Formats: sequence, structure tokens, C-alpha cells
Amino acid sequence: MSRTHVLTTETIESYQSLGAVVLRGVFNAQEIQTLEQGIEHNLAHLSPLVQVASQADDPGRFIEDFCTWPSNPSYQSILLNSTLPHLAAQLMQSKTVRLYHDHLLVKEPGTQQATPWHQDQPYYNVSGRQNVSFWIPVDPVPLASTLRFVAQSHLGTWYMPRTFRDQQAKWFPEGSLAELPPIEDKPDEYKQLAWALEPGDCVAFQMLSLHASSGVGPERRRRVFSARYLGDDARHAVRHWVTSPPFTDLEKRLPDGAEMNDALFPKVWG
Repeated sequence: MSRTHVLTTETIESYQSLGAVVLRGVFNAQEIQTLEQGIEHNLAHLSPLVQVASQADDPGRFIEDFCTWPSNPSYQSILLNSTLPHLAAQLMQSKTVRLYHDHLLVKEPGTQQATPWHQDQPYYNVSGRQNVSFWIPVDPVPLASTLRFVAQSHLGTWYMPRTFRDQQAKWFPEGSLAELPPIEDKPDEYKQLAWALEPGDCVAFQMLSLHASSGVGPERRRRVFSARYLGDDARHAVRHWVTSPPFTDLEKRLPDGAEMNDALFPKVWG
């Protein structure tokens, strides 16, 4: 049974209106230790979906991995038994919560590779607005290398998803979605949200929220676990390309527009 944690009305309303909120101290020391163990286990047993998102000449290394929770008991403990399912239900304002997937993001000390501005949902195979991603560090994250968001960018426009290193359109065809606005050039128009984080904190964001982050300093290791959940209105959006992460042959079990009722996406609340 998941541990509960009641959020304030203000926090829920901020999530709904801004698209991202910070949640302080929602994980206890034991949970952070468990998550750290899960991350190190993941790094030692990388999956076939692993990606190195940094360039070969980068003095550090930015490594990502996906969908390893079924073989990682520490991840399972956090995804299923921590406060995450209850937090997700409240933020999404959803009666039910399904686990979508896990995502490991580790920037080793000195990594220069930035994470460019993007939304997550265009890379995925789901439609609907009731969703949430939790970005959970097990290392202190200073403001300089934390995740940044464009406030209210989750409210409508889908922007073209591109590969992080070379900006290729491998998902939606060129010209079919809007291109990114000049976020950095117009700070008054595109208000950014960002928070320094300590272990135990996390940020929660809607999957259409534009977000980005910088590299990390030479003394900083930034190990982050991202947990993604779906709510009542989530439906399978069959794509004619390989999504990120991929769910091979899922359309054979779930037709386009079907509820995400599959063993890959267990119901964890409701």
C-alpha cells in the first residue's frame, strides 16, 4: 500500500495552472537510500534502451535509461509504495493512477551537455492531459543545474520533438508541429520556474511543460530518477514511428484510443 501525503490546495492549483511545482521533503531518508541503491543497480545493469546523451568529447557523461523498474526491486519500492501514487492522484485530480514508466538521468561530474528545451508528451504514445512526471534527485542540485520550466507552457501547444544531440525530427514529420519559441531571448514573455533541490525534494510537472537544464560542475554528480504516471483520461496514441521510450507491439494489445490497461502500466492508485 502506498504511503500517503496530503498536498495543499495551493500546491495542486499551482500544478494545474503553471504546469510545474516543487515538493519539499516528500521522501524520507530510507526512501532516498533505497532510490540511490536502485540508481546504482541500474547503472551497473544498463538496459538495451540506454542512451548516452552527451558528445564524445564531453569531459563528463550524460546517461539515460528507461523502463527498468520490472527488474529493479528498489525502483519498484519507490514507484509503488512511496508517496508517489498519492501525490500523482492529487496533482492530476484523477481517481486512478497508472505507472507509465521510469527514466534514469545521470550527469557525471563535469558534464557540459545541456538538456535542451523540450516537452515530453510528443515523444510518447499517450494522449490526455491527466499525467505527471516526478524529477527526483538523490544528490543536492543547485539552481545552476536544476530543471527549468516555462510557466503555463503545458496549456495547449505541442512543439516539435527533436533528438537532443543533433536536433533531428525522428518523431512527428517536419512542419507538422510548432517550432520552439525564443525562450531565452524573451524572459518576460516566457517566465521560467526553477528550484534548487535537496535529497527528499522533487519537482512535479505536466508532460507538455517545456523544460530544460544545464550541465553540472566538475565537483557535482547529478543522479536523478524520473517517475511518470497517467490518470483517468490517458489513452493509447498509436504512432507510426518508434516512440521514446518504445513499447514494441503494444498496438497489438491496445488499439488506438484504448485505456492504458496493460500489464506494462499497472494501476497503483484507485
